[in-house]
Amino acid sequence: MDNDQVCYTFDAALEMAISMEEEGFRHYLSAIRQLTNKGAKDLLRENALDELDHKHQLEKALLDGRMDTGENLDQSIPTMRLDYVFKKEELSPSSGVREALIYAIHLEKSAVDFYSKVSSGCSGAPMGHLFAKLHQDESRHLQALEDLYERHFMTEN
Repeated sequence: MDNDQVCYTFDAALEMAISMEEEGFRHYLSAIRQLTNKGAKDLLRENALDELDHKHQLEKALLDGRMDTGENLDQSIPTMRLDYVFKKEELSPSSGVREALIYAIHLEKSAVDFYSKVSSGCSGAPMGHLFAKLHQDESRHLQALEDLYERHFMTEN
């Protein structure tokens, strides 16, 4: 069965989401450790902290036995889809802010895709709301990164 056709129990769903956030954090941490450019490190550090915050919220929900999903979960978060424009590349110690930003965009896009598939598979089930919230949160992170890229690296003309 495909992942997008599977739904999970509350605990299993949260455990899977926690693992996803932990993996994202580890990717950021690994990249930060090899970079020498302070601006690039700061950018990735901020995103790593977002992953930790998200993981903490999920762990708290696991303890509490519930997660507040908020409202407007059906509201789409538009992105520029820069992940299709820029090839995903590993960072090197000499990578700068631009490369770090593209790297972060790809990491966030992976999370958006993951939560989108699982949310779709759980549509109509209680877990659907949880994954819809996570999808929307990751979409907001992706949108913020793309907006940052647009402000600093895209020129008008």
